[in-house]
Amino acid sequence: MARRESGGDFSASSMADIAFLLLIFFLVTTTMDVDSGIARKLPEKTPQDVQVTIKEKNVLDIVVNRNNQLLVENEFVQVTDIKRLAMEFIDNGGGIGAPKEGKPGEPCDYCKGRRDPESSDHPSKAIISLQSDRGTTYGMYVSIQNEIEAAYNELRNRLAVEKYGRSYNDLLDDYNDNPTESLKEKIDYLKDSYPQIISEPEPIK
Repeated sequence: MARRESGGDFSASSMADIAFLLLIFFLVTTTMDVDSGIARKLPEKTPQDVQVTIKEKNVLDIVVNRNNQLLVENEFVQVTDIKRLAMEFIDNGGGIGAPKEGKPGEPCDYCKGRRDPESSDHPSKAIISLQSDRGTTYGMYVSIQNEIEAAYNELRNRLAVEKYGRSYNDLLDDYNDNPTESLKEKIDYLKDSYPQIISEPEPIK
């Protein structure tokens, strides 16, 4: 009986299917490290097309060097001091506020500060200048920003409780759940009373 010779050709389609299934398996089961970054709310947008004269006393200079050392008005401080110093500066109320709709500026009747004539005139004029170094760590920079934002939030919370019986944060939550015009007016009033004005000069080389 004659021997049958086996052919040299074979189908590779099954091998391709197996390889594809293995690839899918490894893609599904493998975990990958992904840099998620840090959740950070950006400073509120401020108008850039208005030309104003800024007094030196209306600017709080915060500088952080490459060693993560903090200077506020050329004095070394800790990160935990930033919130208190920012609140004292913003809420000083030592002069007249920025004019609104052609009307002259008025004193801050809701400010609780010392009304120091050498510090900021009004929350609407108080500018916080934060200058970092190119060697400053990102974590340090974000920590300072968080302290500044906490200062604004606490001032808004205090005014909101006095005027509306609810904190600024509670009003924001209420507005997110039920956005009404009345809530929007209250939130806008609090933001206008303590506008978040932060200047960030170019980092020090």
